[in-house]
Amino acid sequence: QVQLVESGGGLVQAGGSLRLSCAASGRTFSNYVMGWFRQAPGKEREFVAAIFWSGGNTYYADSVKGRFTISRDNAKNTVSLQMNRLKPEDTAVYYCAAQIAQLAYKVVRDREYPYWGQGTQVTVSS
Repeated sequence: QVQLVESGGGLVQAGGSLRLSCAASGRTFSNYVMGWFRQAPGKEREFVAAIFWSGGNTYYADSVKGRFTISRDNAKNTVSLQMNRLKPEDTAVYYCAAQIAQLAYKVVRDREYPYWGQGTQVTVSS
């Protein structure tokens, strides 16, 4: 089955940068959507960004648009999230997820993703 492992989380000061990576294994991902979600303490899980493996179409939450960039490395089956100009409100556990590509409106919904990583903690200090 699909396995997803996040890495790259840590502690950073506001205004700083961090790069998260998600390594995927178990199958090829040419027909998949890879997404990033986050969950802060006491809050619901929130969509962050997604990318279609084939074609590279990307989607971003308004809260991170212009600051975060999602990308893929086809040779290594990894998806990354470059996070710049971080804010304290970005503090959360970040998860990568995967689903078979479908209609674009579904890529922002966590319930559409059957495969999930274990999460990596991102803490942004003020």
